[in-house]
Amino acid sequence: MELERTESERAVVLAATGRLNLASAPRMKAAVDDVVAGGQPHVVVDLTGVEFIDSSGLGAIIGGLKRARQAGGDLRIAGAGEQVHTVLKLTNLDRILRPFPTVEDALGDW
Repeated sequence: MELERTESERAVVLAATGRLNLASAPRMKAAVDDVVAGGQPHVVVDLTGVEFIDSSGLGAIIGGLKRARQAGGDLRIAGAGEQVHTVLKLTNLDRILRPFPTVEDALGDW
């Protein structure tokens, strides 16, 4: 998995490409932790380029969500493809991590 970081005044966007699985999940969690520790508690994870996510990948995102909320912010996901949507629905995590169609939509009211 590749991660690209883009910063704005309102949030940091982490754009992932590839597979978000057991091998790459620690990198995602560390990236979110770094953003929040750096003083920006608003994070958007752009999943447009993610072709596959497993429970480890979801765990990393949920861990990042918890970290962001503890810092007074939030973590939102954007651009989730069909496989990601399916996994979110099967695990009922779509209720906690409401997917936004685009990064711009996720940034919305920040």
